[in-house]
Amino acid sequence: MNATPEADWLNLLIGLLQGAQLQLLRVLDALGLVRHVHGQPAWPWAHRLSGENLLIDLGQARSLAWTLVCVGVAVLLLSVALLWRRPRWYLLALVPMLLIAAPWPHANVVLVPATPASFHASPTGFTAMSIAQGRVLYAQHCVSCHGTDGKGEGPLAASLAVWPPNLTGPLLWRRADGDLLWRVLHGTATMPGFDGPLDAADAWALIDYMKAQGAGQSLRAQGHWPQPVGLPDMAVRCGAQAPRSLAQWRGQRVRVVAGAVAPSEDPRLVTVQLLPPGAKTAGVTADCVADSPAAWEALALIAGTDQLAGMQLIADRDGWLRVRGLPGRAGWSDDDLLCRSDSPPAASAKGTVLPPDGLGALIARMDAEPVRFVKGGFIH
Repeated sequence: MNATPEADWLNLLIGLLQGAQLQLLRVLDALGLVRHVHGQPAWPWAHRLSGENLLIDLGQARSLAWTLVCVGVAVLLLSVALLWRRPRWYLLALVPMLLIAAPWPHANVVLVPATPASFHASPTGFTAMSIAQGRVLYAQHCVSCHGTDGKGEGPLAASLAVWPPNLTGPLLWRRADGDLLWRVLHGTATMPGFDGPLDAADAWALIDYMKAQGAGQSLRAQGHWPQPVGLPDMAVRCGAQAPRSLAQWRGQRVRVVAGAVAPSEDPRLVTVQLLPPGAKTAGVTADCVADSPAAWEALALIAGTDQLAGMQLIADRDGWLRVRGLPGRAGWSDDDLLCRSDSPPAASAKGTVLPPDGLGALIARMDAEPVRFVKGGFIH
């Protein structure tokens, strides 16, 4: 989930690659030099710079960082040479020397194949409604090959030349969202495209559902979320105020308590009571309430359970789901932190019971270990 111990400079480097390419695409779009595909500017080249491989090969990451420093100094020398005539030739002579001395990384490390949609961003925002829409589309178009659980063992899978990929593994988290969109709509060597039966909005909803499904299946199999998953956005009513988006609390910790029993308030968290489908809102005393059946289904899917009632889910300030409290359990344990920097078993003993203010200990650890997530070479 998290990056390496050298995350600070590495994240800065990956962010630089990501930001430079995005700005370049925006400039080209403003000049009318790129076409639009599926409602967004299309990446015009067959390759792009990616930071994902840099997480694996730190030597190449350092080479790239030093190369960028050398290129930056060379550009600075060229600028000074244009303004300061007297030592111009000395400065110009240093430029090729710097470029030759730079430890250029291997191209196959920083360059990866791109699609026209590589830099597309999902407009859905990962909402409960989009997950619900994606569930319907998945049942119509995907379940026969990928299976109801997404593991690639649907009724038609055995008849294919190549078995479908396991969507509950790291596949969805390795590829950029835009590349996933492109593959859904335009297909791959082993999968037909669905551009026609589905439009871009459908494909984004389908991707949201597959992410939620993959998170739940991973939790069932491994007991934690090996890849980060966001808290789905939903409509929330607080008192007599008009409904508001849960995403408006980004920057604060959010706790969702599922069930008809009103949760206790905690000043460290924004607490939302999620009512089960069909529950009446009359008489509910919680300060903030969500009563969307789609939200209930989405969180049950992510939590990998059919028994969501009584469960507590806590998202950090950046909107990533981090903590799950099981129904009927008194107190908190270290195992409740499901999205963490170390792979279970944790450094502490498995099942360690936390002090009386166990939730405070989990919040402190959650804040101290923020999610540093690189997906498809992009920082999220």
